[in-house]
Amino acid sequence: MDVISAVPRRKTRQIMVGKVPVGGDAPITVQSMTITKTADVEGTLQQIYALAAAGADIVRCTCNEIEAAEGLAQIVPRSPVPIVADIHHQYKMALAALEAGVHCLRLNPGNIRNPEHIKAVASECKDRGVPIRIGVNGGSLDSKLYEKYGGKVTPEAMVESARIELAYFEEVGFDDVKISVKASSVPLMIEAYRQLADAVDYPLHLGVTEAGPPPAGLIKATAGMATLLAEGIGDTIRYSLTADPVEEARAGRQLLEALGLRQRKSVDLIACPSCGRAEVDVIDVAKRAMEAFGDRLIPLQVAVMGCVVNGPGEARDADIGIAAGRKKGHLFIKGRNVAVVPEDEMVETLVRYAERIMEDGIDAVLAAADTKGAKKAADEDRAALLGSQGADANNAGTRIDLIRKKA
Repeated sequence: MDVISAVPRRKTRQIMVGKVPVGGDAPITVQSMTITKTADVEGTLQQIYALAAAGADIVRCTCNEIEAAEGLAQIVPRSPVPIVADIHHQYKMALAALEAGVHCLRLNPGNIRNPEHIKAVASECKDRGVPIRIGVNGGSLDSKLYEKYGGKVTPEAMVESARIELAYFEEVGFDDVKISVKASSVPLMIEAYRQLADAVDYPLHLGVTEAGPPPAGLIKATAGMATLLAEGIGDTIRYSLTADPVEEARAGRQLLEALGLRQRKSVDLIACPSCGRAEVDVIDVAKRAMEAFGDRLIPLQVAVMGCVVNGPGEARDADIGIAAGRKKGHLFIKGRNVAVVPEDEMVETLVRYAERIMEDGIDAVLAAADTKGAKKAADEDRAALLGSQGADANNAGTRIDLIRKKA
């Protein structure tokens, strides 16, 4: 079911964050950030591994004190993914993070403003071959730029902030850079990135900062990032959610897969919105199916359908699916019925057959199935449901008759 995006990517230079390429023709990467104290080495590593399992290619850790830098020295060599150090107001923490061996720094121009301090960090990064993300944030813009642009944050102010930082880097011959211009306002963020994309050829890190908790935070972040990605803008992304960061990594991966920008890695679960024909609580079954599949590496499109009348036909393009009918679950693969199981075994059967497909392939599973018997059972249940519910399960026909009589 994978459909690779036909939208041409914006051409950028490429940098390396550890062994992960960002920009150029590299796949768009997913990032997240730990919320543990970095000095808590074991706790932070546990979260990094969880993020990597959920789809994060790169993970950022805060480095706001010497204990955090010391923690990074132990974390970096044990991490499964490259580590970015998030630097706040103290440039010396950037130098300490470099000593710890991090793969990238994130500097906020609104926080570290002394040009000599900025250049000192850039020079050290140049010597070590470590890239820097210029992380412009609408909520912490340099006060001078804020005043220059009428006392408010504008796309122009954010882009100028990034370009000022770039000028400092250029003075010391450093250009191993990626840039973000994040804001909590989706329209502001979109316009800032568009302007930045026109102004520079550095890889861009996309995000809507302080998006908030799900589901609103997911919607805001997706609205901003998906808009830009659909325009070919963006080389690495991060969801900034008020939630377990594992949700950020998972959402990032799912967004890229949905847009055809990364090969599918995990289940793409589709489900009908339910209707009067539904024989089960579709919401509950879909939720239990998502929980059962979890983060398993099963790159299949899986369908959960409320009834056997329309389910297999509507989801015929899914790799595998199940539809309810008369207290039974009708399993189908590529639109072909393959098994009938008790209703309370629907989810378990769905997962088991998906695993078999991954092991043996769709053709082998179909060949081993009693497709004639499964189809016969599905046809019988379909006919029985049509007989009991009628062709108009939602009584729309009756309502239409009433509307016409009153018109």
